[in-house]
Amino acid sequence: MLLVIDIGNTNISIGVYDADRLALSLRVATVINRMPDEYAALLLQLLDINGIKAESINKVALCSVVPPLTDTFEELSRRYFKAEPLIVGAGTKTGVKIRMDNPREVGADRIVNAAAAYQLYKTACIVVDLGTATTFDTVSADGEYIGGAIAPGLNTAAEALTSRASMLPRIELHRPEKAIGTSTVKAMQSGLIFGYVGLVEAVIGRIQAELPSQATVIATGGHADLLAAETRIFNTINHDLTLYGLRLIYYMNRA
Repeated sequence: MLLVIDIGNTNISIGVYDADRLALSLRVATVINRMPDEYAALLLQLLDINGIKAESINKVALCSVVPPLTDTFEELSRRYFKAEPLIVGAGTKTGVKIRMDNPREVGADRIVNAAAAYQLYKTACIVVDLGTATTFDTVSADGEYIGGAIAPGLNTAAEALTSRASMLPRIELHRPEKAIGTSTVKAMQSGLIFGYVGLVEAVIGRIQAELPSQATVIATGGHADLLAAETRIFNTINHDLTLYGLRLIYYMNRA
């Protein structure tokens, strides 16, 4: 079995593939100072609860935007799964050509998403990853990663708002009943959620206008469902896009 791990700033997405079937998909909180043995204890327990034997895992692929945890999971893979992990980075074969000014500065997760999207949909794509950051990644009809846009994520924006405005409370990101908020909490929910719908629609509209043909728009990430309920801009939602991309890239490099 193949263990795939996407290490993000807020959450770590974990999947287990049995051949081409995603047998398990789960998320745990990113804790940067957690040791390899601590993450191993958590991961082994989660595998056991879900009926997956640790000894059945003999392959590992990961991408990371948290460098200290890259080393943590590399050590974990070697010690507990006896596997040399494939770590997606500069020089890794991904199936997409990177047409950026500096290809090395593109986050590994963004490249993994682009590779997965092109493989799945076989057309020009815009991947909108709604996580700690809101990223827009554009793949041409020829399978080239041509760039995109980056904005703060919903939670990041909410935290910035409450930390810089002492009278504003922390809130849950739930959809308000209407745009005109009748309380501070409802007004903040309106501004954040409906405001981000507008942001996403505007950025996608501008990207589409710069492409020679219409692109398929894929939503992924923790807030995909929340925003997709408020707009028709997305053609599809794929929560496991990064996990699929990691599997794809693993076999592309270790075939």
